[in-house]
Amino acid sequence: MNAVPTREAIVASFRLQARGCAQGGSPIYADLLARAADDLEAGGVFADVVADFRGEPVLDALPLRVLGAVHQRVLSAAAPALAAYYPSAGGQFAAEGAWRALCDFVTAERPALRAAAATRRVQTNEVQRSAALLGGFLRIAHETGLPLRLREIGSSAGLNLGFDRYRYALGPYAFGDPASPVVLRCDWQGPAPDLGAALRVASRAGCDVAPIDVRDPAQARRLESFVWPDQLDRLERLRAAIAVAREDPPRLEALRAEAFVARELAAPVDGEATVLFQSVVWWSLPESERERITAIVREAGACANAAAPLAWLRMEGARLDDAELRLKLWPGGEDRLLAHAHWHGAWVRWSG
Repeated sequence: MNAVPTREAIVASFRLQARGCAQGGSPIYADLLARAADDLEAGGVFADVVADFRGEPVLDALPLRVLGAVHQRVLSAAAPALAAYYPSAGGQFAAEGAWRALCDFVTAERPALRAAAATRRVQTNEVQRSAALLGGFLRIAHETGLPLRLREIGSSAGLNLGFDRYRYALGPYAFGDPASPVVLRCDWQGPAPDLGAALRVASRAGCDVAPIDVRDPAQARRLESFVWPDQLDRLERLRAAIAVAREDPPRLEALRAEAFVARELAAPVDGEATVLFQSVVWWSLPESERERITAIVREAGACANAAAPLAWLRMEGARLDDAELRLKLWPGGEDRLLAHAHWHGAWVRWSG
């Protein structure tokens, strides 16, 4: 059973997320979250909104649950007074006015937002992270020479499963279809990735405890709601990737990561490189599940061979400053640090 967090822990999570948003390029959320933390500390309306939450406020992204639920209503034209301050809805931010409008909206919609804070998981299917993941996929293709059997945990809407359908502008390097409606521009530092690798995708599938079907406009809007409202380029990329995914959606299952990994890695697949990958999902899993997944992957790696290799590609980290892109490739299984990257993929420091 999830524990009841202290108010101090919740306040700390809002302040931490405010710093994360400031570093991540969202001054609007940085300002609103800092004010919300003060309101929480004083026992204001936000204290009531989070009263039913059970769990770990940082790992469960409680602050973004609340503001995401608000943003969904802004994008749905259900909060016109607040929309006037949200660039994602055509508004212009003004700190004092936005805060007053947010407090008024939260007060009026308190029961719905209280339920959202308690139950609504954050789904940040950030397409730009594919700019970092691409280097890992190219490395696997280069070293194995085989088509990739892609399997993703924490897939959300599965948009990063379609990474090979996007165009990449990686500093001085380019990759992918020039005609793709999704163009990922990244500040690439370091040598080029393995651009000459024969990148082929044999199949793609993923799992999530609550997968999003972007063919449903309501679900697509929910995904949009977790984009920070002053990051219009992210919103534009997301919408373009949703349009691409609707043409040929990946296979997604409502399944826990452990069960998915155990099934998909049960036996080697000859003639394909099985690639288990993830981006910013690891710390949302219980520690016991992380340990079991690690053991399953290790056992599967021991059965891998040159004709049926196994790769584990992870974009994860434990710092606000950046994420790490790491690769284990069996046979062998050495853990390699390929790059450091911005959490949303805005820049990549590639070492390979």
